[in-house]
Amino acid sequence: MNFLTCDIQRFAVSKEYIFRLSGLICSLTAVVFEIILANSRCWRLWEFDDKTVQFVFFGLWEAYYHQVFNISGSTTRTLVHSPINSTWTISPEFHYAQTLIVWAILLKPVVLLFNAMAVKIDYTNDSFVKGQMLLYKISASLLCISSLCTFVSVSWNHVVDLYGQTTLDFPPSFPVKKKDLKMKHYTAAFPIGVLTATMSLFGVIIFLFEMSSLDPQSEVEAQCASRLINQKT
Repeated sequence: MNFLTCDIQRFAVSKEYIFRLSGLICSLTAVVFEIILANSRCWRLWEFDDKTVQFVFFGLWEAYYHQVFNISGSTTRTLVHSPINSTWTISPEFHYAQTLIVWAILLKPVVLLFNAMAVKIDYTNDSFVKGQMLLYKISASLLCISSLCTFVSVSWNHVVDLYGQTTLDFPPSFPVKKKDLKMKHYTAAFPIGVLTATMSLFGVIIFLFEMSSLDPQSEVEAQCASRLINQKT
């Protein structure tokens, strides 16, 4: 019976550590998706009624399009990228999407740092419970803000682009004009953004569970349960 009790206790400890590391894994996964989202070329996809430039892909900081060139009688299609800078008419939702995504990316390494510090405290002999709870609170708060930034940026961009009227416009030197716009297409930016925000929220939920498990009342209940097990054995 003692061996069985030891196995149960070891399994409980292992399960607890895996659960705590899962918060770190969720945060790390959210960072990866955030970087993919920030570098995505498909925040917007516009189709034009133009022979030289048919589609324009919009990233947050650059626009990409295939332009047709006639070189020595042969037709050549070349991928061209144009930076979205002050020469463009940048719409408010696009400007805020740039800012919010940058903030979301900058917040996540801070979350990883505080989370790693909280997990490291578990491996020390004298656990600093109040310090752990403070670190998890900071991690949960920052991750929640980061998730909100991501969701607002992708949803605002998606709604205004497809269902509203955006003021985003090209510079005079751009090879195609906005008046030739034929259709706007759905892109992967919105589902990737929602997935990223969801991963962040999973991390927040795990941090909240960690805080509740570190609560003094929970520790007392755990000690009582351990004593009951010892008495039965």
